[in-house]
Amino acid sequence: MALLDPTLVHDLRQVQEKLTTEGRLLPKVQLDGFCATFRQRFGPEQLKVLDGEALLETIHNHSNRDSLVYWLEFKNDDELPAAFGSIAGGSALKFGVYRRKETGAWMTGSPQNQRELSLDEAIQMARTHRDQLIKGAELLEQLPKNATDAEYATLQLNMDRLAPDVSNLVWGHKYFSLLYPDKLDDYHNPDYQRFHLIKLLQLPPEGSGRYTVAGRYVALANELDLPLNHLTTMLNHRDGSPYRYWRIGTSEGTQPRNRWELMRDGNCVAIGWPDLGSLAGLAYDREDKEEVRAKMGVSYPGTPQTVGRAAQQVFNFVAAIASDDLALASDGSTVLGIGKVSGEYSFDPSSDFPHRRPVQWLDLEEWKLPEPEGLQTTVHEIKKDVRNLIEIERRILGSSPIVPVMPAATVAPAPGRPLLQLAGVAGRIQSVLERKGQVILYGPPGTGKTYWALKTACDLASYSRFGVAFEQLAQDQKAIVMGHDSEGLVRVCSFHPAYGYEDFLEGYKPISSNTQLSFEKRDGIFKRLCEDARQRPDRFYLIIDEINRGDIPRIFGELLTILEKDKRGKPILLPLSGSPFSVPDNVYVIGTMNTADRSIALLDTALRRRFGFVELMPDSKVLGKAVVGGIPLAPWLDALNRRICEHIGRDARNLQIGHAYLLEGEHPVSDMGRFARIIHDDIVPLLEEYCYEDYTALSKILGKGLVDESEQRIRHELFDAGRQDELIAALLAPCPEIVTLPQAVTSEAIAPEETLEDNDGEAQENNPAP
Repeated sequence: MALLDPTLVHDLRQVQEKLTTEGRLLPKVQLDGFCATFRQRFGPEQLKVLDGEALLETIHNHSNRDSLVYWLEFKNDDELPAAFGSIAGGSALKFGVYRRKETGAWMTGSPQNQRELSLDEAIQMARTHRDQLIKGAELLEQLPKNATDAEYATLQLNMDRLAPDVSNLVWGHKYFSLLYPDKLDDYHNPDYQRFHLIKLLQLPPEGSGRYTVAGRYVALANELDLPLNHLTTMLNHRDGSPYRYWRIGTSEGTQPRNRWELMRDGNCVAIGWPDLGSLAGLAYDREDKEEVRAKMGVSYPGTPQTVGRAAQQVFNFVAAIASDDLALASDGSTVLGIGKVSGEYSFDPSSDFPHRRPVQWLDLEEWKLPEPEGLQTTVHEIKKDVRNLIEIERRILGSSPIVPVMPAATVAPAPGRPLLQLAGVAGRIQSVLERKGQVILYGPPGTGKTYWALKTACDLASYSRFGVAFEQLAQDQKAIVMGHDSEGLVRVCSFHPAYGYEDFLEGYKPISSNTQLSFEKRDGIFKRLCEDARQRPDRFYLIIDEINRGDIPRIFGELLTILEKDKRGKPILLPLSGSPFSVPDNVYVIGTMNTADRSIALLDTALRRRFGFVELMPDSKVLGKAVVGGIPLAPWLDALNRRICEHIGRDARNLQIGHAYLLEGEHPVSDMGRFARIIHDDIVPLLEEYCYEDYTALSKILGKGLVDESEQRIRHELFDAGRQDELIAALLAPCPEIVTLPQAVTSEAIAPEETLEDNDGEAQENNPAP
């Protein structure tokens, strides 16, 4: 009987194909070889012959790269790659005993209560760990292949009884999983084990512990005919990290669902208690929780129990809910919508439901929770009955974000607030702007920094003014946003070495009149934008391209003092004109910065503190399955960037080639001639600059077919007409494996020039018109 839903099987096969193409699923024979190497080093047979200080050092000395704990936590090389589940993080106390680097003393205990061990005590702990590791291995050896849930439950009980000091710790579980990779999954955290089963719509076995659920993963891997390691790697890629599920009420108490329309059309979940004011900046700690409780007692007095319950709900909404959590807008046990939390908390003082979290709606069908819970609370974490979680995941299986159709009455949003939370890169930019007021997009060349700055600013300004995306506007409306006849809501400038304070804020400019030269005081682009924003409720955006190429302290001057979000509206006196000046709340700044020119670490410290930062890296996914001249563009770009990172050395990550080089507009380049010009005119010169006069490194990146290392030159002749085949061969030579990918093979089955589809779907010949 099949365990998996067919849709899940389809999804997993797609993930398998992708990861196989990228070389991220190691062949079974290699996996077995790595585990065999580990057993030869640290298996029960080897541990049995160790004792005394040799045993202690072999198991627990982190500074020894040949110790067990080092191999389990940090080893990542040809002997044992980091492909078997991470246990990194936290202190060395998670191993029960460790040697303090500063003093050489052996320590145990908890972070709050450590104590020093004598050498004999430390050795005795190592003996206990060794004996329990050996006993646990014996239990796993006796476990039948493809054991049942009941047999794994028995294994858990025996592990708890016979190996209690190691079996329920992350390092103990990883040790056993490396010895028995066909019997144990490599999720070393029970939360991860259960999360991925729920994402697969599987009801986990009853009981707790790290060994109880392993049989389910074995069965699923068998059904898919996969090694266990492949299955968990695929699930990590598909599902990400565990998140939480929250039920959010949709009524203010007088009528059911009377705040659902606000949430649905505003792409948010929201709660009341407006008199608390903004709670932005709360941390998830006891001190801030008590602060919320105190405010609740003042603004909404009641019994300690009612105040405490209300404060807990508000605190959870503000500080506990995280991005990527799922929010269920609900009316009693009826779920009205499922949304993924897509940004940070915000406060809208104009609403009686002012506390907001942006969401991307994934499902807007009504349904009921199988097991009602949290019906008497506004904010409740759903976790008591796993059947509820499985049903939630079933509802969103295969879903994409939904943008609700907005009624005409809601087209004009409240001044200064966008109508909805944007998704993806634009959503990240929007989130930082809401929090900081200004953001810098940084990354290697060709990663779309200017594109995303302009697109996000235009969309946010458009939603704020007209309630729809920029592309949906009429031409006269677009002119208001971009400003063709007059300056619009979105304005652009570019910093360079000659750009100064007088261009940005104010200064004297020379003018010629009747052959006489004089100077006139003029306002700069930012001051004019602020003056316009002060007169209108719209949102105004300034895009500063190449912000790092200017002398930032000189250009910004005293503006840095009043740019911060909490100093908006506070005036200063400009030294030149002597007039007061402030930055309005409805002004937002987006800068772009090419990290190939200058590291982000070199930016002016004052500027770095006032701006948020969004990194944009090469993203081959936008190239899809495009193939040019038999070259699949996405894998080719990934392979090129891997070689850049391998051979350029320091800061190579910031010197990769961005995907935008291979785009024409928003679509991948499709013409081989155009692709060749991009390589010749854009990519090759950039790499020559990176590898300045180091043709050995350049040859390793571009390949010996394109670089004549002995003559110290690029073989430019390969780009001549009639030598296309030689050029393609030279481009593929450093990564020949990509020609075997399905997209490369499929592209040769039907040449794109053979047929065209007309409007009726009939094939027509590609002949010149008569």
